Amino acid sequence: MQALIPETGGIAQLITNAITIFVVIHVILGGCAYSIMLERKLSAWMQDRIGPNRVGPKGLLQPIADGLKFLFKEDYRPKNSDSALFTLAPALIIIPAIIGFVIIPWAGVLDCSQLPFGLASMLGLEGVQVKITGAAVNIGVIYLVAVASLGVYGVGLGGWASGSKFSFLGGLRASAQMISYEIPMGVSLLCVVLLAGSLDPYAIVLAQQDGMWNLLQQPLAAIIFYACLLAESNRAPFDLAEAESELVGGYHTEYSSMRFAMFFLAEYFHMITGSALFCVLFLGGFSLNPFGAGPDLPLVGGPLLIVAQFGILAGKIFLVVSLGMAVRWTVPRFRYDQLMRLAWEGMIPASVLVLAATALMVYWGRTDLMWLASIACVGVIYAVRPLLPKQPNANQRIRIIGSRFSPVTEGEAAPTHPLALDESAMPDPAQGPISMH
Repeated sequence: MQALIPETGGIAQLITNAITIFVVIHVILGGCAYSIMLERKLSAWMQDRIGPNRVGPKGLLQPIADGLKFLFKEDYRPKNSDSALFTLAPALIIIPAIIGFVIIPWAGVLDCSQLPFGLASMLGLEGVQVKITGAAVNIGVIYLVAVASLGVYGVGLGGWASGSKFSFLGGLRASAQMISYEIPMGVSLLCVVLLAGSLDPYAIVLAQQDGMWNLLQQPLAAIIFYACLLAESNRAPFDLAEAESELVGGYHTEYSSMRFAMFFLAEYFHMITGSALFCVLFLGGFSLNPFGAGPDLPLVGGPLLIVAQFGILAGKIFLVVSLGMAVRWTVPRFRYDQLMRLAWEGMIPASVLVLAATALMVYWGRTDLMWLASIACVGVIYAVRPLLPKQPNANQRIRIIGSRFSPVTEGEAAPTHPLALDESAMPDPAQGPISMH
């Protein structure tokens, strides 16, 4: 068993929190800029293109060029917009994204006695241990979920204050989507909290080091949580709020310059912070061994251990963010009715089923077999699904009389033109021109 999380506090922990926030926020801001380039490169690779490669060596300065472009573009505001709310909306969406990361345990616990160059004795830190996080609070999971849910106000206000019907529809869609998918996200999060027995992110990581990563213990909850994470970030295939094919640009259609950039950066900030939370909840945080029983990095150590743990968590976040980008360029966008049906008729009942199974396994004291209960939940879903009432299919084929899918029945007039009877893909030029009237 791992040692218990040491109690920390005092001025040393406060200074550590401030340093962690300062370092991590600049790392994430740089990560947002280069995540945009990563997505462009990844989509280019998936589509057999080259991607940005002109600005700087191998295109590495492209994010700087994009930032300068946004700074120097005209800051346009529609005449019919609400000027105060139009300006406030980008701030309301980016502030929750920026302040949410503070409870993430970016590494283990630093033993200040192992600081180099005699700093521990010089600063009076002998025997002091501090957590590498922005805010060492024992209800960190609730804080992050509560803060992330505030982003819906920025999206809704941005759509309403623009004075555009397309933006307004995008804001309505986003509000309904984010509120709907917060329910299965919260329920799947409760499964992890119930299994760990704590709301403290450090305790959740420690519980996975003692047993197994929750990705192996609760794979169904992990899938539901990740899908909801994409929906909360307005990422495809859940990007109904900004569907270019029907809403031009959705809730930020009328935004330009840095106001638009704030919406754009908030999406990637949400992705990085949400991916960090996913890694803490399901991928063991800074843990290396997914099976628990075996060698792993210790919780408490010196600066080298802290750097190694931070690198491990950063690598996991990179992989989870890259997976979200690959999903965007692979899975087509849902229709709005499909989006709502997936949440209310699929994810919410499934997440409640997993929560009930988790409660039973915790009550029986067999949390080591939670993976078996997750498999049983999948079996129950497949067994019950055919018995549930079905809605009419919205993708029914439109009958074209005389086609191979709708052959002529008695009483229907059959086509007589040779082209109508021809099954080949291209008409024969020898048949001559055909009138389209």
